[in-house]
Amino acid sequence: MAQFAQIISTGRYIPEKVITNDDLNTLLGENVGDWLVENVGIHERHIMAEDETTSDLIVQAARQALARAGIGPAELDLILVATDTPDYISPATASVVQAKLGARNAGTFDINCACAAWVTALDAAARYIATDRDYQYILVAGGYGMSQFIDWTDKYTATLFADGAGVAIVGRGDVPGFLSGKLIAAGEYYDALGIFSGGATRPATLEQVTESGKPKVQFVRKFPATYNLDHWPRLIQETVEKAGLDLDQVDFYLFTQINARTIEKVMAQLGQPMSKTHMIMDKWGYLGSACIPAALDDALQLGVGPVAGDRVLFCASGGGFAMAASVWQWTAKIL
Repeated sequence: MAQFAQIISTGRYIPEKVITNDDLNTLLGENVGDWLVENVGIHERHIMAEDETTSDLIVQAARQALARAGIGPAELDLILVATDTPDYISPATASVVQAKLGARNAGTFDINCACAAWVTALDAAARYIATDRDYQYILVAGGYGMSQFIDWTDKYTATLFADGAGVAIVGRGDVPGFLSGKLIAAGEYYDALGIFSGGATRPATLEQVTESGKPKVQFVRKFPATYNLDHWPRLIQETVEKAGLDLDQVDFYLFTQINARTIEKVMAQLGQPMSKTHMIMDKWGYLGSACIPAALDDALQLGVGPVAGDRVLFCASGGGFAMAASVWQWTAKIL
């Protein structure tokens, strides 16, 4: 008997501390806020407390999603954490989440393809559910603690990145939820944007930390400014066709929440109205691998998200220029 992957609930956690554009104007000694609003769409962002870390953000969001699904942590069979700001280089942050949640029966692993990781993890969860009856409930979590890696004197990164978590619980059902997925990458840009110290290539030695400070997120070399605009439409078209649909049959589109102007242009290029999407970067900043599930949860709670029977497309991209798209038929109820 066939078994299908469905998204059965969502959750999110946004830390309390707010940094506004006016705060950054003061911190950086110049007006960056007007440019941010006009060109990116960000008004403010949230960062986690001193005693919080990436796993804590995920656990808060996961508890919300579990309550909405009506299941306990012990019923999770697998925890996938999508993050490039892990608690540790090793072991996996998913293991930390398992311990903090009390999800003693769940397997764990992390997925790091930067900000494309949550959609990639969602794709993996769907395939686990479809191919192995041992998996009934999978937590797919996006966690972002980039404030720990920001140089607050660098206006190119301090203005953009924020902290938060978004999750979905993928469960087994008798009607299709997952319809198609596609992953691509342009690995030649691996050295353009990222956190390049602290790993095996550039270990965080005492000498390095003394010379250049703690590991930090950096724009190291130029890459095409219109990369998402140039590649999202083709990736979307191919993934939608793979699902046996056309663009107009997709009811809701969610993108990596890095630039509102890009999302507007892509929707226009696809011939789709802005009423079919939702954006959160204005109030929460850029949440990396957490931004799409957080935007999904926000849309659902505001009553502007997908309803039963809708087709939903997720499209993400991240450093190393990994990209992922996934099409789902919505089956979850809002709780």
